[in-house]
Amino acid sequence: MNIALISHDGKKAEMVAFILQHKALLKETTLFATGTTGGHIEKAGFLVTKLLSGPKGGDAQIAAMVATQQINIVIFFRDPMDKHPHEPDVQMLMRLCDVHNIPLATNPATAQLILKGMQQAKE
Repeated sequence: MNIALISHDGKKAEMVAFILQHKALLKETTLFATGTTGGHIEKAGFLVTKLLSGPKGGDAQIAAMVATQQINIVIFFRDPMDKHPHEPDVQMLMRLCDVHNIPLATNPATAQLILKGMQQAKE
């Protein structure tokens, strides 16, 4: 299971808390992340493949991986209260998740439900 993890700057602490809460399950997956988010994830003790930072093309890299069916789940904690210069890349990623039927969580509640479903599928 390949999972992409992305978080806007205002949500990075929330992402780290989320992955630590689900450490046992996520340790059994292959994690990919945009650059800065990946650095925070590494510091939390996870093995993660870091791509470019979001504004430098990391969101687009993950979108390409979604389009080529290399990613099974995308967890993207977005900050809806802030402006993001790379918003077109974010919209492309979300569109490609819809086109390719890839589960996409944009907040912790949805991410938790996706991981719960993943855990139940394992059992």
